[in-house]
Amino acid sequence: MSNFEQFSLKKPLFNAIKDLGFTAPTPIQEEAFSVILSGKDVVGIAQTGTGKTLAYLMPMLDELKYSDQINPRILILVPTRELVVQVCDAVNSLTEYMSVRVKGVYGGTNINTQRISVAEGADIIVATPGRLYDLLMSKSLNVKNIKKLVIDEVDVMLDLGFRTQLTNLFELIPEKRQNIMFSATMTEDVASIIQDFFIKPITIEIAISGTPLENINQTAYKVRNFYTKVNLLIKILEDKELFNKVLVFSPSKRYADKIHELIDPFYGSETCVIHSNKAQNYRLRSIEQFERGENRILIATDVIARGLDLTGISHVINIDVPIFPENYMHRIGRTGRAKVQGEAILFYTKDEIEAKSRIEELMKYKIPEMEFPKDVELSKELMYEEMPKDDLGQTQNRNSKHEPLPPGFHEKKEKNKKVNLGGSYKRTIAKKYSKPKSRGDKNFGKRKGMK
Repeated sequence: MSNFEQFSLKKPLFNAIKDLGFTAPTPIQEEAFSVILSGKDVVGIAQTGTGKTLAYLMPMLDELKYSDQINPRILILVPTRELVVQVCDAVNSLTEYMSVRVKGVYGGTNINTQRISVAEGADIIVATPGRLYDLLMSKSLNVKNIKKLVIDEVDVMLDLGFRTQLTNLFELIPEKRQNIMFSATMTEDVASIIQDFFIKPITIEIAISGTPLENINQTAYKVRNFYTKVNLLIKILEDKELFNKVLVFSPSKRYADKIHELIDPFYGSETCVIHSNKAQNYRLRSIEQFERGENRILIATDVIARGLDLTGISHVINIDVPIFPENYMHRIGRTGRAKVQGEAILFYTKDEIEAKSRIEELMKYKIPEMEFPKDVELSKELMYEEMPKDDLGQTQNRNSKHEPLPPGFHEKKEKNKKVNLGGSYKRTIAKKYSKPKSRGDKNFGKRKGMK
């Protein structure tokens, strides 16, 4: 007997969950179900990979009644386009035997197409804050019937600068609504949002924010520089049987492209890269190919990979040490999902030791050190950010301080020393109608001549 039967779900929803192969609810799903059904505001804190999406979708879909109205009743906000697609797919899978309309809206695509789509009607809207706000401002979407607002990965939204848009959206949605927030970490900014807009929320914390999953084995290598990190990456990826599905995290879009360029001669057909500068179709295709196993290695930035439900990842390799320790937690949470053993590897330089220490302090766990392989080349080449910053090596620009130039080699000619005073007529008029010496006093000149 499936443990999902304890929720007494509607038969269509129960059958869909059974078809998906879920046999038992995760702790966050078990704890959140009755609380969300109660209608109270909810804040869920749980590690990435513990089933947060199903935790909020299951109770909402269970009580969602059929309606043919145009305006949506449930609004789900996520930080990235990829997450919009993923959540929409999850809703469609769970409503296989139900009549539920879900529409996803996000930036980077034709807004007119999305206007037409939402005008046809939807029960659930999944959106990024920016595009949703644009649709609301153009009155293409009406949210007066929203009963439930879900904010997933809210800390990422705040990191991306969506705070103002979130605040504006809260004001546009009916006050009488249920607020549901899920995240893997709790920051001061998130706490501020909760305090301002949530009404006596019930907090469900399955794991302490920052606690690593027990089934993720972590190791670290101390490396000289970026190019040596890439050499080490190329070396360890040689074991294709062990490293069969690898997610490589890069600190930026530029670094992601550089990593892809450097490992392409070794693993070209096995590698793909995604970041915000890539076209939407390319990003989605790369994720699909990686998920299907057509590509063994996926290079990504933090924002793009955050919250993506990628299954069967054998290893997460961190080329850099994230400045914010919480980002490291989200990274390694891509592996070790569904109680399967995962592996996380961290490459760090001497300049990143402090950031590594902050991560270990957050986790209350010292990451074991691995001996650097002797057969990996130690590169002397440096990225620009790694070069010594000294006055001699810096290029001067127009704002730099320069020595004053010497005077010209000859004096100006007498005719060139003349100053243009505007002609005799202008000088006469200016003398007759001189400006008042007291600012704003129109009668100053008149009073001066009075005895």
